[in-house]
Amino acid sequence: MKLKQLTITFLTFCVAAFSGMKAASAASFSVIADGLYNAGGLSFGPDGNLYVTEAGIGGSGACVPPASGQGDSLCYGTSGAVTKIENGKTERILTGLPSLALPDGTGASGPRDIQFDAKGKPYVLIGYGANPTFRDRNLGYTDLGKIIAPDFKTNSWTSVADIANYELVNNPDGGDVGSNPLGFIIDGNKLVAVDAGANDLLSVNTSKNNLQAIVAFPQDILTNPVFPPSDTPSNEPAQVPSQGEVVRSQFPTQAVPSNVAKGPDGAYYVSQFTGFPFPEGGAKIYRVGADGKPSVFADGFTQLTDLEFDPAGNLYALQYANQSAWKGNFDGSVIKIATDGTRTTLLSGNGLESPSALAIGADGAVYVTNRGDRPGLGQVLRIENIKSIPEPDSVLGVLAIGAFGVGWLHKKRNHPEF
Repeated sequence: MKLKQLTITFLTFCVAAFSGMKAASAASFSVIADGLYNAGGLSFGPDGNLYVTEAGIGGSGACVPPASGQGDSLCYGTSGAVTKIENGKTERILTGLPSLALPDGTGASGPRDIQFDAKGKPYVLIGYGANPTFRDRNLGYTDLGKIIAPDFKTNSWTSVADIANYELVNNPDGGDVGSNPLGFIIDGNKLVAVDAGANDLLSVNTSKNNLQAIVAFPQDILTNPVFPPSDTPSNEPAQVPSQGEVVRSQFPTQAVPSNVAKGPDGAYYVSQFTGFPFPEGGAKIYRVGADGKPSVFADGFTQLTDLEFDPAGNLYALQYANQSAWKGNFDGSVIKIATDGTRTTLLSGNGLESPSALAIGADGAVYVTNRGDRPGLGQVLRIENIKSIPEPDSVLGVLAIGAFGVGWLHKKRNHPEF
């Protein structure tokens, strides 16, 4: 099994693990939207309302093989959507978006993230989750693997950047060809996105030109990895060691980038979704500065799916599950990393299950897409009553933002837009 393809498949299916952190708060949440189909990214619009993407459930159209080459094909439909949450009511304001999924609607790729620029113009990232060679050949012209600019009034959109084709032509990391763009931010006139399948961070101008990779992320080497038992059921049989198979003490694994946030120091911070065998505590947050070189900002996580800075410079990280997926528990966690490196767990489990994305509201509350892998059961939560306690060893495994970032915070305290 090729490592990157296996990781792409698991990330598409949202099979994940947890870093072993203990919950350290008594936060609760309210459900502000439910009934969503493979809920993905969310963002506040210029009108103050919350917008969330739904990857849909694929359809009965043409199909492509999964990234790993094992299991059922992913079939095309136009069931993707963008939903607006306003005053406790939900409305799908953009429909007919491309979607790719398994026959039962799980493992969906489609609308994965939404962002608004400084003028309030929306952009939506469409995932893919397979080898881009098959996209145009099998499916014809679709907007899978692209960033689009929608018009909510006319239920139409235009293509801005073809991320999947960039991987097909350039393959920056030199590994298996695959594309699965998952999240992005808007930085001035640039759209900065992560492609989990291509294993890179890219940027493109909003004027639709100069699409280029900023950095490709390194492969990890695990020491004494823990594998599922040989009789563990799996969507990917090749991941489970055979009975009597000798397990290597040094094991290469291809963790992939899952989302990106811009820090108060101007650098990009990238979350990591750890690859097979999904080591608990093995995921990192990378910092990518102006030189385009990645360095480890924080570690000790597992299966991170999103990051977000608040106006005070605190970084929030979202984990998909509290235990390895083959253990059958999908309780997730929201973890806060303060500017001094202090790490706290705001919410763990207690109804937080397989979360996929988060956003910080103007009210200071944390909003999370919950059950992001379950078609028809997805939710958006508002986390409230946050009373967190520092983790005992939370300062370890994290680097402070640095003098430049702290100074920036003091200067921009009253102007938190970054």
